[in-house]
Amino acid sequence: MSRSANRQRRLLPLAAAGLAGLWHAHPAFAAETQAADPGAGEVIGTVEVEATGPEGFSILPPKDKGYRAERTGTATRTDTDLIDVPQAVTVVTAQQIEDQAIVSMGDAVRYVPGATFAQGEGNRDAAVLRGVTSTADFFLDGVRDDVEYFRDLYNVARIEVLKGPNAMIFGRGATGGLINRVSRQADWERVRQLRLELGMHEHYRGTFDIGEAVGESAAIRLTGLFEDSASFRDGVTLQRWGLNPTASFLLGSETLLTFGYEHFEDERTADRGIPSTRGGTLAAPAGPVPGVDRSTFFGDPGDSPVHAYVDALSLGLEHRFDNGIVLRNKLRYADYDKKYQNVFPGALNAANVVIGAEVFAPSTAVSISAYNNEQLRQNFINSTDLTAYFDTGAVRHTLLAGVEYGQQRTENLRLTGYFADFGNATSIFVPLASPTIDANLVWAPSASDASNEGTTEFVGVYLQDQIELTDQLQLVLGLRYDNFRVDFLNRRTNVRIETEDDLWSPRAGLIYKPAQDVSLYASYAVSYLPRSGVQFTSLTPTNAAFEPEKFTNYEIGAKWQILPALQLDVAVFQLERANIIVTDPNNPAQSILVDGQETRGVEFSLSGELAEGWSVIASYGYLDTELVASATAAPTEAANAPHHTLGLWNKVQFTPEFAAALGVIHQSARFAGVDNTVRLPGFTRVDLAVFYDVNESLALQLNVENLFDETYFPNAHSNTNITPGAPLTFKLGLTAEF
Repeated sequence: MSRSANRQRRLLPLAAAGLAGLWHAHPAFAAETQAADPGAGEVIGTVEVEATGPEGFSILPPKDKGYRAERTGTATRTDTDLIDVPQAVTVVTAQQIEDQAIVSMGDAVRYVPGATFAQGEGNRDAAVLRGVTSTADFFLDGVRDDVEYFRDLYNVARIEVLKGPNAMIFGRGATGGLINRVSRQADWERVRQLRLELGMHEHYRGTFDIGEAVGESAAIRLTGLFEDSASFRDGVTLQRWGLNPTASFLLGSETLLTFGYEHFEDERTADRGIPSTRGGTLAAPAGPVPGVDRSTFFGDPGDSPVHAYVDALSLGLEHRFDNGIVLRNKLRYADYDKKYQNVFPGALNAANVVIGAEVFAPSTAVSISAYNNEQLRQNFINSTDLTAYFDTGAVRHTLLAGVEYGQQRTENLRLTGYFADFGNATSIFVPLASPTIDANLVWAPSASDASNEGTTEFVGVYLQDQIELTDQLQLVLGLRYDNFRVDFLNRRTNVRIETEDDLWSPRAGLIYKPAQDVSLYASYAVSYLPRSGVQFTSLTPTNAAFEPEKFTNYEIGAKWQILPALQLDVAVFQLERANIIVTDPNNPAQSILVDGQETRGVEFSLSGELAEGWSVIASYGYLDTELVASATAAPTEAANAPHHTLGLWNKVQFTPEFAAALGVIHQSARFAGVDNTVRLPGFTRVDLAVFYDVNESLALQLNVENLFDETYFPNAHSNTNITPGAPLTFKLGLTAEF
């Protein structure tokens, strides 16, 4: 057992004891149950607010209605109507998560325009937003959560997908966009829910959500998960469980304190998919290897385990001063232990190979390699915001000033797998017709394997003003400064690299509202991605001090509340990426920087209720990417970035007890890698859901995915690691509320 795993098991009872202590201490916090909400009603400073109890505090999740979201506290760090945010934002609501039986981040973006996922080497979430792939642009309640693992949604109230650079709000990264999970919190509502789910491929999953007000001054909530599932892929399994207690305390009518702790464990098989055929070129790309059953595992599933253990503590504080200033503070400490091991496919053979006594002609055998990687990380992040609401003459201001401090300590170790039965070779060939093996492996370091440790420390200071010039014209201006420092030690070579970046990230948006329910906007934003972590393993000290990657986004869009419960959003954008590292053609031992990627696109989404009992989610995204992968080759397209993505989900409530939904997902062809020599074919998938309320306390739900059993390949990690899509799959869910 790793040191981090031991720490996690010590933290679990300590946190539970702490929560119990807070629970029993609640009578000491006698308080009123009203709080101010800038917007309407009672006056605080120059802003009208309405006393709405705990719901008036923006550190609690917004209350969404069906498939439509109205507000966000994330995109501007202030409680703002989505129609007044000069940026494309898609919210996946709790109702959508429940109706579509979504359990993963990859599932969550199916109906988000222009968003896809990469394979992530079968061990991590890897979002592709506006053609930019990232395993780091994930946040929880607006706080960075950039460890590489598969996240679950058992404790999530909504998911927010923010498009384009977001450094003014979130600091470095957040380049093509980001995904923010908003967690369920103790919010004085009585909740008693148990959900059980079973399905094909030995799928068993259970979640619960229990919440309660403890008098007027305190509330508690506990969410939990247990899952034990197999897969349509041979030998692939998944076991995970999690517990997330939260508590909230009103310390007087104007102050709210929140507490949360999560322990989460995910253990699964690393599945790198199937290889491609040989001989692909730019002019004639190859495709996934044909004639292989989609259940076939390439490599050794028994020797490809993954585990991710997460222990995270969070504290939130919001206080409203009499002069209209609001103070918010969020603190998060998280301890992550992540290890994956994989025995996975490479390229097909280019010449005859001998396996045992048989000679295999070209492209009838596949190479198999292996390695493992362990990462330990501790994150400490604290952000403090002050928001002031005031007028200067006829102009209204929402002024945000804040500071964020974070420290990340990381250890990383990679070992190569040597096949003991084949002279300790690092790669072997196996027949394409029988690629599942039982390997005898020895794990040891190679010269190129990473062994490092490092500390990343950052301080950010930001200022933003949301200016209401008139009833029709608004301006959003913001600027952030980040000092980003890295102390990195390569333990293999004993080389230490220290870097420091000073980053200035501006944001500007102009909003014109010809009517109260329509907004037209134009925006400009810049984000930076400094070099850090294992990136330094492949860089020498002479070229490690390169400038951070720079992302610049230009966007125009429109938002229209067509009906009281129906929202239409359209965005047109151009995203430019600079300072990409490529090999210097004149000196292959060194690297140079190039202006490396440009993405143009259109995003369209419609969500809400078309008519009483008829809910809809519709999305369309168009992407045109151009990527400079080397200093000499012609530009190519970004990987896992189809030109066209389309989603349409309709749910109709036929009777008070019975409803049904039909969903269609279409994605055009995309490339598996940036060299564009392997293309994944486009696909159309149809899903179905049926809902029946047995009574007020018991509901049944049947989800059918891939109704017509389409053979498709949703994503890849590389040209030789392509993910097959699941066949026709049934899942039956039972939800009890008591």
